[in-house]
Amino acid sequence: MDMRALVGSNFARVRREKGLTQEQVAERSGFSQQYLSGLERGRRNPTIVSLYELAQALEVDYLDLLKRPG
Repeated sequence: MDMRALVGSNFARVRREKGLTQEQVAERSGFSQQYLSGLERGRRNPTIVSLYELAQALEVDYLDLLKRPG
């Protein structure tokens, strides 16, 4: 799994665990719902600053978005 797919998968999992929609995360983070959708599909290449801001919107550590499963 490449890094974009890993981040997208982790982001989607955490977002669902928190019971949030992409629209709600968009409101919290300032990123568009279209950006978040692309991120979840592994089509975006987020910067470390973006990862940090997204993690804050999800109220998790940014490293949670980078962890490999298992």
